[in-house]
Amino acid sequence: MATVSRLSNSVLRQAFAAKQSGVRLGDHYPKELVDDVFACALKKQTGVSLKYMLDFGSKPIERQLILSAQFLHNELPVRLAHRVAELENLPYGLSAKPHVLKVRDWYVESFKELRNFPKVKDAQDEVQLTTLLRSIYTRHRNVVPVMAMGVAELKRELSTSIGLNDLPDIHQFLDGFYMSRIGLRMLIGQHIALKEPQKENHIGLIDTKCSPGVICSHAIDDARTICMREKGDAPEVVVYGDPTFTFPYVPSHLHHMVFELVKNSLRAVYDRYEDADHEPPPIRVVVAEGEEDITIKCSDEGGGIPRSGLPKIWTYLYTTAKSPLEEMDDEDPETADGPSVLAGYGYGLPISRLYARYFGGDLSIISMEGYGTDAYLHLNRLGNVQEPLP
Repeated sequence: MATVSRLSNSVLRQAFAAKQSGVRLGDHYPKELVDDVFACALKKQTGVSLKYMLDFGSKPIERQLILSAQFLHNELPVRLAHRVAELENLPYGLSAKPHVLKVRDWYVESFKELRNFPKVKDAQDEVQLTTLLRSIYTRHRNVVPVMAMGVAELKRELSTSIGLNDLPDIHQFLDGFYMSRIGLRMLIGQHIALKEPQKENHIGLIDTKCSPGVICSHAIDDARTICMREKGDAPEVVVYGDPTFTFPYVPSHLHHMVFELVKNSLRAVYDRYEDADHEPPPIRVVVAEGEEDITIKCSDEGGGIPRSGLPKIWTYLYTTAKSPLEEMDDEDPETADGPSVLAGYGYGLPISRLYARYFGGDLSIISMEGYGTDAYLHLNRLGNVQEPLP
């Protein structure tokens, strides 16, 4: 009870301090802009599906690109405003953290630029909007690590006695915030990619003949290279499944998810068999083709996770690797953009699950303590599920 009481008092003090220390939106931006942000935050967001993106982008003629630009010009400010409103009202004083303020200001700046941009009427307007979208895409590239630094600061303040697992509202916010970011980057990235010379079998960022077997092989090579570099050796990984099978998907999303799963398995197997006098058993990656789902299973014999520890793997900032955030703590948020690779952040599994869910799939982990872990990555094959917008 004493701990809860101390926490409540601390929260009240931090919330009061946030209001008093000039970090509110109204302290830095004109009233008209702030009112516009909150008015847009009340509007409904419009989700799209992978199938819609495929159908829409299959013939990126001038009229289609203008329609895409008009949709983004209306939709992006609404999505950005939703996130700004959330960033303004986070619990436990998180809104007042310098790194969180930096992220909020990036979102406000992008919102303002889009709202100041005139209505898209013709191809020339579309070209100018695309230039603005490239700038916004670049501005937001380090949102995840910079946000992670703000959350890490909060975690330290609340001390080890109160884990982030006990703060479900923070987790709910981060899930929604990062899911929204995946959507923003997909929509902007897709429009920009439609303007580029198209790669073979691609519609923007989407590969219409994405081969799970090939992507898995590339992700495995990348994960083993990192394991070799860090540990001096890497267990073998064997892929099972039809290597000729393809389906429409975003290769970068799939690579990100498989890389994360294999990386975790490599580390677990290496650590368990480091001093063994025989070779470690190989990690098995199985690609299964169903009518509704493509399922990728990553199985290892790395000793497994205790049942009591399973909820923690979905907890932001839970990691067994050395966190790069510790080395970045003292950096100025104005200059600390943070690394783009998230190894050691503890964000790998939760964000991989968001990538899976974005197009209607999922990620689940089943573990046998004392033996190993199976990760099941489900990908929606039909592509007809709308974005799960927070």
